[in-house]
Amino acid sequence: MRVLPAIQDPTSVAQPSNTFDRFLARFIRDPRDLPFVHLTLRITLTLIPLGILLFIPAISGWVWWMIAVAYLVTYFIYKGPFGLMGHCAAHRPLFKREYRLLSYYMPTGMALFFGMTPETYVGHHIGMHHPENNMPEDLSTTMPYQRDSVKGFLHYLTTFLFTGVFTLIGYLRRKNRQKMAIKAMSGEISFAVMCGLLLWLNAPATIVVFLIPFVFTRIISMIGNWTQHAFVDSTDPANAYKNSITCINVKYNRLCWNDGYHISHHCRPAMHWSEHPHFFMKTIDQYASNKAIIFDGLDFGQVFFLLMKKRYDRLAQHVVNVNGTFQNEQEIIELMKYRLQPIREWSEAPVKKKKAVTV
Repeated sequence: MRVLPAIQDPTSVAQPSNTFDRFLARFIRDPRDLPFVHLTLRITLTLIPLGILLFIPAISGWVWWMIAVAYLVTYFIYKGPFGLMGHCAAHRPLFKREYRLLSYYMPTGMALFFGMTPETYVGHHIGMHHPENNMPEDLSTTMPYQRDSVKGFLHYLTTFLFTGVFTLIGYLRRKNRQKMAIKAMSGEISFAVMCGLLLWLNAPATIVVFLIPFVFTRIISMIGNWTQHAFVDSTDPANAYKNSITCINVKYNRLCWNDGYHISHHCRPAMHWSEHPHFFMKTIDQYASNKAIIFDGLDFGQVFFLLMKKRYDRLAQHVVNVNGTFQNEQEIIELMKYRLQPIREWSEAPVKKKKAVTV
C-alpha cells in the first residue's frame, strides 16, 4: 500500500494563446475545453480522410493495405481521447447555444469512425447509467457478478453485445424518456443500414473503417465499466465511494481527461474534467471514512487484467492508504475480495438508492 502521493494529473488548462485559438474559443462555452476542439480537428484531418480513401475503387493492393493499417493505428491512438471527450461533452455541452448545430458533428459524424452508433452512448450513459448508479435497474450493473471472474465478465460482455441496445430502449421507454429511446433506436438502425449498404459496395473497407472499431469500442467500454464498478460494498451499494474506484497519477488521466477519477465523477457528474484532482483532495477525508479504493499508478486496464489474474497482492501494493485507514495490505486484500463478491439479494428485496455524500 502507498501513502497519498502528490497529484501529477492535469489540474489546469492553458488559455487561448494565439489568434487561431482565440477564434476557436468563440464557439465553445468553456475556454478550458479548447483541447477538445484541437482533438476534433486532428481527427477530422487524419482518421476520417484515411477512412474515406479506403472506399475509393482506384486504391487497391498494397497501397490499400498500408492505408488500412494506418487507419487502424490512428483509430487506436485516438480511441481513448475521443471516447472520453464525448463523455465530457455529454455531461457538459461543448458549443455555445448559438452554435449548437456543431454539437451534432462529434456524436453523429465523427463517432461513426470509432464504431459508436449515433445517440446510443448518451442514452446509455446519461439516460440510464448515471440515474441508476450501477444499481439493479442499471442495465450495465456489475452487482450480480463475481467481479474477478473471467467467466463472469464474458457473460457480462456477451449480454451487453447481443441484447444491450434492446434492453436500453426498453428501459428508456419504461422510464418515460421517449426522446432518448427514439434517438437510441434510430441511431442503431441507421448505423446498421449504413454498414449493410457499405458492405455491399465495399466489404473490406466497411470492416476496417466501421465494424472493427464497432466491436472493439464496445468491448473496451464494458471493460471500463466493469472495472470502474468492480468493488461494490453490498451493505451500501449506492454509495459512490463504495461502488466505484479512483485511479490517480497515470498516463491515462493525461490522455483521457482525468477519467480515472470515477468516484468524484459519480459525485459531481457535470464537474469539469480539470477540477477532479482538486475535488479529490478537498474530499479526501470522505474517501478515508468510506474506505474508498484508490489506486496510485494503475489505470482501469491494468486493474482489469490484475483482477482477471486474481493478483490481489499487486493491486494492494498500489492502493493508497488515506489517513492510515488500513493496518496492512492483507486488510486491503480482504476488503477487495469482499467487495468483489456477487450481490444478488436485491432481486428479492431491492436496495434503497442513496446519493453519494458530497461537499
